[in-house]
Amino acid sequence: MQSWTFLDANLVALGERKEHSPSYDPRKRPWYISALDQDEVQLSAPYLFSSLQQPGISASKRLADRGGVFGVDVTLTQLSHFVSQLKISDHGGIVMSDEAGRVIAMSQNFGIHAPLTSLKDVDTVLARGVAQARGVAQARGSQLGDGTHFVDQDGLKLLVHQMEWKTGMRRIDIAVAAPMDDFVSHIFAMQKQIFYMALLGLSLFVTIALFFANRMSRSVVYLAQDAERIRQCDFTGESPRPSRIIEFHELGKAFSNMKTDLSAYTHALEVSENKLNRLVSLGIAMAAEHNSEKLMEMLLLGAKELANADGGSLYILGDDKQLHFQLVRNDSLGLAYGGTSQTAINFPPVAMYDGEGLPNHHNVVSYCVHKGEVVNTPDAYDHGAFDFSGTRAFDEKNNYVSRSFITVPLRPRGGDVIGALQLINAREPGSDEPIAFSPEIQNFVEALSAQAATAMYNRNLLEAQEKLMDSMIQLIAGAIDAKSPYTGGHCARVPELAIMLAEEACKVDQGPLADFRFETDDQWREFRIGAWLHDSGKVITPEYVVDKATKLESIYNRIHEVRTRFEVLLRDATIERLEALADGMAQHVADAAFAERKAQLVDDFAFIAECNVGGEFMKPENIERLKVLSETSWQRHFDDGIGLSYDEMIRYRASGPSQTLPVTEKLLDDKFTHIIEREGTVHKMYEGMNFKLDVPEHLYNHGELYNLCIERGTLTGEERFKITEHIMQTIAMLERLPFPKHLARVPEYAGTHHENMDGSGYPRQLIKDQLSVPSRIMAIADIFEALTASDRPYKKPKTLSEAVRILSFFKKDGHIDPDLFDLFLTSGGYMRYAERFLDPERIDEVDIAAYVGT
Repeated sequence: MQSWTFLDANLVALGERKEHSPSYDPRKRPWYISALDQDEVQLSAPYLFSSLQQPGISASKRLADRGGVFGVDVTLTQLSHFVSQLKISDHGGIVMSDEAGRVIAMSQNFGIHAPLTSLKDVDTVLARGVAQARGVAQARGSQLGDGTHFVDQDGLKLLVHQMEWKTGMRRIDIAVAAPMDDFVSHIFAMQKQIFYMALLGLSLFVTIALFFANRMSRSVVYLAQDAERIRQCDFTGESPRPSRIIEFHELGKAFSNMKTDLSAYTHALEVSENKLNRLVSLGIAMAAEHNSEKLMEMLLLGAKELANADGGSLYILGDDKQLHFQLVRNDSLGLAYGGTSQTAINFPPVAMYDGEGLPNHHNVVSYCVHKGEVVNTPDAYDHGAFDFSGTRAFDEKNNYVSRSFITVPLRPRGGDVIGALQLINAREPGSDEPIAFSPEIQNFVEALSAQAATAMYNRNLLEAQEKLMDSMIQLIAGAIDAKSPYTGGHCARVPELAIMLAEEACKVDQGPLADFRFETDDQWREFRIGAWLHDSGKVITPEYVVDKATKLESIYNRIHEVRTRFEVLLRDATIERLEALADGMAQHVADAAFAERKAQLVDDFAFIAECNVGGEFMKPENIERLKVLSETSWQRHFDDGIGLSYDEMIRYRASGPSQTLPVTEKLLDDKFTHIIEREGTVHKMYEGMNFKLDVPEHLYNHGELYNLCIERGTLTGEERFKITEHIMQTIAMLERLPFPKHLARVPEYAGTHHENMDGSGYPRQLIKDQLSVPSRIMAIADIFEALTASDRPYKKPKTLSEAVRILSFFKKDGHIDPDLFDLFLTSGGYMRYAERFLDPERIDEVDIAAYVGT
């Protein structure tokens, strides 16, 4: 058994893998065999590791119980990295070679920063020095053993220490080399330091001399420097010392006063600039925020920050004409209601009108909203215009003083007031004492409130538009279902099933579906809209085609026309009997002939009626019998060219001149008037859309024999194309819509649910790699809904187990994604869907083990 353990750079296990029948047998490797025969550690010669395709050596040691070998593989790259980490000197390094003289490891930084810049390749020089040292040792007639040598190579003096490491049959030669400059350079550095200290002493002497020389003019120099600092907006520095020269003294005082004033003014500008920058950044952030609660919280907290207020509240005007608390914050009391605090607000709303229906001007917030004016209250305890009794009661209860207030209406540009922002107790930076809100702060808060109100209004407007769009989409889907009573609910059930399966797919963290995720609400909405619109093209599909339950059905079941012809034939047989009796035929002979004819007609009509019902397969002999029966003739005595619509009249006239009555006609016929030509060019309609479906020549063919000879089901090729065309229309309509970027994949999700993984689907014959996971989900949802639907006129409702079994055939045939099919079963999604949408009597036991993974 071969076990693999994968570690990261910190030797933390990333994962494991076990192979019970590996192709690699270490017991046949030389390092294993040599270790079994020796007690000491064995080293292999360098060779190429098959697993890494890198050269290296193997070290091995027999286990104490002689039951195995412990081995370690070290690549030459790792060995070089190891010796590179061994600090020899600034420019020294290590070279390791085997007994054949081949270098197996070498310090990577060997000589890179050598001080002898005149040498072009220090690495080469050091390597030569090591080689020379080896040669010196060998010249002495001894093996290369431990020893230290001085080597002069091309003017570069090296200190080389050599040693060898023997283990088993292998030997590794190790040479440590470093330039002599690495050991003597500090002596030269000390010489330089002595030189620089001498220069420093000379400089100090000159400086002291200059100091005393310029002592009398220090005031002028300082003022010049102060002037330069002021020019650069630097107001630091000490005030000049008093000078004996009165002009210098007065000038110094003027400079000091100017610095103080300019510093205060600059500080005020910096504060205003910081607030303005913060205002701009808050405006940008609020404009980009999609969550209404976070947007309101950004407004309140941003306004508190700008005004350095202790607390604040945010009110929104509801449909009930009351101002509802959305957020409440107070730093001193530690209050946080609403927003991300997850603490519900239990304060009653502020009434906009009193009991008599008059505007409530007693409350400062409702007054602010009614008037659309900012109300700045320096002291709520000394203000008679508004009723602050509720505020005083709150203060008494919480041992707090609500002193200064500023209430700002939230009015989007050009719109009505939607709420109000109220801040409490402005403070000086670093102080907890409440002060009044200054006019400057009021301007900033007003500007921020205006930006926030616009952002909130836009967000609300966008949400309303999205709700309207979603409602319109669901209205369209509902209208499509309502067109046909047999498919009602299909457009509503498929999205439910698709979203259910998508949620399960998003939970998968391994296998082919591990990378699939819907990360944002926009991605979920995009998929949901695509699911709702997946059959939007059915608006062009006539109901009588979708609902066609028999072969002769169009607007109505034309089997009744055929039955009427049999009635005519039976009446003709009755007349023939009477005429035969009148001509003297024996009554029993005439009666027998009539009975035989009637029985034949009854049998023939029953056969045609049975063929009209349709099925999975029609025998060739039945088609031949239909063709024979179609040659049966009957007499038409009435003009079939009157009472027609305009379109019918055109087809009738195009079929040829009128025939003289009576006219002999076939019992079953394919007439020219049964052909409905395709108006316009469907090819041009879908040009450039890469559809790969053959378009029938005619729009419809209502020929009686043509329809009765349909081999499977009840639809002709033209009618099947008309139903198939719904997906082409879905794609064509949706791809022409200007969807925003976050909804750009709606046409893809809506238009691929009839594609198969093997490319046999339609309309574009896409294969698995061309279909996204959501597209594959849509295919399964559409098929399973159709299998379990109980509102189809052409099939008996299937049980849950039958639907799963049939869906498994789609998997085996390569039509649907096998991983999503297995997930659909293992997650229990099939059962949850059945419990919601299937009749209880059709929910039976499903053995999912028979289908999962097979």
